[in-house]
Amino acid sequence: TEFNKKQRNIGRWQKMAKLHAFTVYYVKKARNHRWRCSNVTFWCVDEHLCNQWIQALKELLEMQKSRPKQLLVYINPYGGKRQGKRIYEQKVAPLFSLASISTDVVITEHANHAKDNLFEVNIYKYDGVVCVGGDGMFSEVMHGLIGRMQKDSGIDQNNPKASLVQCNIRIGIIPAGSTDCICYSTVGISDPVTSALHIIVGDCQPLDVSSVHHNNTFLKYSVSLLGYGFYGDILKDSEKKRWMGPMRYDYSGFKTFLSHHYYEGTIAYQPAKHTHGSPRDKESCRTGCCICKESEKQLAEQQKECGLNHEEGEEEWKFIKGKFLAINAVSMSCACPRSPKGLSPAAHLADGSADLILVRKCSRFDFLRYLLRHTNQDDQFDFPFVDVYRVKSFQFTSKLSEDNESNVMDIGKKRFGQFCRDHPACCCNIVNSTWNCDGETLDSSAIEVRVHCQLMKLFARGIEEKCKDEAAYSQSSIEQLL
Repeated sequence: TEFNKKQRNIGRWQKMAKLHAFTVYYVKKARNHRWRCSNVTFWCVDEHLCNQWIQALKELLEMQKSRPKQLLVYINPYGGKRQGKRIYEQKVAPLFSLASISTDVVITEHANHAKDNLFEVNIYKYDGVVCVGGDGMFSEVMHGLIGRMQKDSGIDQNNPKASLVQCNIRIGIIPAGSTDCICYSTVGISDPVTSALHIIVGDCQPLDVSSVHHNNTFLKYSVSLLGYGFYGDILKDSEKKRWMGPMRYDYSGFKTFLSHHYYEGTIAYQPAKHTHGSPRDKESCRTGCCICKESEKQLAEQQKECGLNHEEGEEEWKFIKGKFLAINAVSMSCACPRSPKGLSPAAHLADGSADLILVRKCSRFDFLRYLLRHTNQDDQFDFPFVDVYRVKSFQFTSKLSEDNESNVMDIGKKRFGQFCRDHPACCCNIVNSTWNCDGETLDSSAIEVRVHCQLMKLFARGIEEKCKDEAAYSQSSIEQLL
């Protein structure tokens, strides 16, 4: 930029002809994990010196190999409040252009459009895949990307014991849906600009993925919530009321709470002995989490000892039989604005385990007390009817499936390590609930679930610790150059 302008310098006016300048755009951290794009302009009289600075900065940016240069973008125009396309065009695309990121944009037209497309395109020419939408859109992209990697590697996804190939192509989430739980749990806020800036600076957050099988048939992948009973019933009822928009979850939640259905079945699980934490240690997963790093190392050593097939001994399985209002398995905290701590505050993003939460049959009042704990700082597992375990795999069979001679490891026929003695036999619902798998219904009452450590990666860095000193916070607000 060249123009004539009067400059004030030490109280005197000076005439500066042919003033040269360049502008640096950078990430500025605001409150509540929010990031914003800011800029500063540097002025210089010497054109040669100005060009030297520009060239030096460009060379430094070229050395940042973690930053994406080409992205494949999927936009769901129908999710949430149908604002996905507008959010991308007005808030995200200008930032990508500013950072010299080229994009190929696909606007999805039907369910599984993105998933099917990922099996056809040359995904290896991209540095990442971005989805604009809610948790459902992310799930679709994740299934397509992981499925494509296994197909190209010759891995049979129907084998529940198969060692899946890690997906090194990162996924970026631009929140624009009814629920943005995954974005909130990995970034700390559901904000399109913040997520776009995490993508631009090339952040990388490994993520555990759980595979769900039934009778040696692959069903789904899950990264957040796999819920049976209460959360499954809410989702099943809300699907009939999509015309209500996001409000349908409140209506269906209240209706499901009043119905107070419980379900009888058997849980078998393998404790995650490789992890360094526990569900009740109050050690939240944060940026650069040491528990995730150590757990990954220990799990790799255990798998090396067990061999490539990862055959686990039968003696490692533990069994629980009972009547449950809710069975939840979470691979992350599942935090959201209404529940800032989530379903399991100490769940970790990449430690190769899931927190299995069992809520046994209890009164409506007690169940309400449990639900309200999710909105405050109290220990939500501190109830006699709530059990939580950190597991690396588990299986569930409903009583109806047992009676129909389900063959998922014949659970319930061989033995039960623990019985529900606190609740005498009574008339139980003979119908089955539905599994809520990351916001999508799964109608299988007998499943086998296994956690795959750090199977995929996100354009994120985990939730950063909040700075207590606001003065120091403002001093450290500049992140990285764009």
